[in-house]
Amino acid sequence: MNSRLKEVLLNSKGLRVMVVGDIILDEYIWGDIDKISPEAPVGILECRSENFVPGGAANVANNIKSLGCEVYLVGAVGKDEKGKRLRRLMKKIGIHHDGVFEDPDRPTTNKIRVIAHSQQILRIDREDRRAIENHIKDKLTRYIEKLMPVVDGVICSDYGKGVLSNDVISFIIKIARKNKTIVMADPKGSDYSKYEGIQVITPNKKEASEAAGIEIHSEDDVKLSAKRLLKTFKGDAVLITRGAEGMSLFQGNGKATNIPTEAKEVYDVTGAGDTVISVFGMVTFAGYDMVDAARLANIAAGIEVGKVGTSVVTKDEIITYLDEGELKARGKILSYPELRQTVSLAKNKKKKIVFTNGCFDLLHIGHIKYLRQARSYGDLLIIGLNDDSSVRKLKGPRRPLIGQDERAHLLAALDCVDYVVLFSELTPERLIKGIKPDVLVKGGDYTKDQVVGRDFVESYGGRAEIVPVIKGMSTSHIVKKIVEKYS
Repeated sequence: MNSRLKEVLLNSKGLRVMVVGDIILDEYIWGDIDKISPEAPVGILECRSENFVPGGAANVANNIKSLGCEVYLVGAVGKDEKGKRLRRLMKKIGIHHDGVFEDPDRPTTNKIRVIAHSQQILRIDREDRRAIENHIKDKLTRYIEKLMPVVDGVICSDYGKGVLSNDVISFIIKIARKNKTIVMADPKGSDYSKYEGIQVITPNKKEASEAAGIEIHSEDDVKLSAKRLLKTFKGDAVLITRGAEGMSLFQGNGKATNIPTEAKEVYDVTGAGDTVISVFGMVTFAGYDMVDAARLANIAAGIEVGKVGTSVVTKDEIITYLDEGELKARGKILSYPELRQTVSLAKNKKKKIVFTNGCFDLLHIGHIKYLRQARSYGDLLIIGLNDDSSVRKLKGPRRPLIGQDERAHLLAALDCVDYVVLFSELTPERLIKGIKPDVLVKGGDYTKDQVVGRDFVESYGGRAEIVPVIKGMSTSHIVKKIVEKYS
């Protein structure tokens, strides 16, 4: 699946996307609290830094731009310093903002977040939630009408700050329908009838619950909420984001898909909804299946919540995540061709490859300590494992004691081992030349001069490492003790 999603993502490029909605300047004040104020029982924040990033619809535009698309932002800001700062940010990012109009009668929406020890402790909002004035609305709608024929899709980013009034949304739907352009919305409020005619909406669970009038406690509640919402706005699909429960896609044809969360650690959910609609929209506008679009959006959201503050997720970050998942999905015991592909993928991700080889007959503590030490030299440890026929040639007709499949699975069960590949030659020279490891490791019963492949590895800048062996600990020693005790 990951390889298909990667292909979908890579092919969803060069699109032109219009984002219409409430533009916000997100401001962050970073610091530490180490003492209490003598004036009141509150902490004193020692400010270390502050920064400004695009928020709201501008964050959606920023995400789409980071995914490799051309993006046209439409909305309003105040005729003030905050609005000028937003324009500078958009120019620096490369967002087309001719459709962002100044309204001298209202301030630029500004959210100030205070962060102490990587945790948000306070948010201050400066905003005017009244509908935009008619003269601003006229400029905005004229721009939308002019731009609609050249874009591949429209995202309405509704934060309830006055830009996406009912008549503006109706106008967008009318012009989009005329140009056969897909429109989707990240909705606000409890009345979703104003989105009638939009193809897709992406509420979170709380928003879906309020709009559907259903308290969501179970999967059946989620399904019923989605059914009601689809009936209300008469669209093609609703994608409900559910936090730790992942997300659920409900399509008008009755198809429902639940996607578990991809988040590893959650530091900040700010902007996660913007990331979801950006990725979901881009992939859908490119003509791909909505389920694939939702899976990619889910991965992107999992990456985004691992960051502190309003932030974007890049195409490269999603690809890296997919590649790492593909590496894990391959399993640990590989054929030689599979190993070559896996190593190539790992090297593209700048992983340092460690290689060692052996028979590993009767796995013991000496082997485990040796392999742990070997793994410490890089990012991936690959073991070349002698198959049964080569072990017999090396150790004699009574070996191995344990067959190659069992030995491979025992090694694969170790956390320090990433991949195991069987080989039938007496030396691993073919494997070493095929995968070109960064580090070649052997046990202390060898000297560096005796290590097969050392010269080859060193010829391209790699190195050989010798790991001391534990005295008195070997398969032969264990066999001898068993014979002495049980003969």
